[in-house]
Parts: sequence; structure tokens; C-alpha cells
Amino acid sequence: MTKLKALKERFMKDPEFREEYVRVDEEYALVEALVRARTAAKLTQAELARRLGTTQSAIARLEGGRVSPSVTTLRRYAAATGTRLTVGLVRADG
Repeated sequence: MTKLKALKERFMKDPEFREEYVRVDEEYALVEALVRARTAAKLTQAELARRLGTTQSAIARLEGGRVSPSVTTLRRYAAATGTRLTVGLVRADG
């Protein structure tokens, strides 16, 4: 087992750490999905911004996880990248 893996396992035993880790991991998954959709559509941030009627810096903030986008924004982003938005809820304990 690597030292990093062992350290993560130790920290994950702390409920507060585990809760924050899961929260951040979920946010990262959204950011990753946004960037993947844009790159799969072969769009730069500037090209996507033009499609959405916004600025490249706004797209960078969105893809950097520095803003909490509305569902409307996510739908527009999806349409501009040729994808569709799906939202799901899963049990917190599973």
C-alpha cells in the first residue's frame, strides 16, 4: 500500500473529513463532466462562450468550480456542447 493511500484511509475514518471529501469529489465530478463535454465537442472556452453569449472568463470560472451554476446554465452549456443534462439523486447512505 502506498503512503498516500494509507494516509487517505486513515483520514477517511474521520466522519467530518469523509463528509467534506465526498462533497468536494461530487463538485469535481461536475467540473470534469463540463470540461469533457466541451473538449468532446472540440470547442475552446472562447468558442463555447460565444455560443452561450458570455465571456471566456465566465466559462473558465464555471469549469474551475468557482461558481455554482444554475440548472438553466447547465442546460444551456449542455445544448451548446451537443450533450444533454441529466440530474439524479441517490441515497446518502449508499
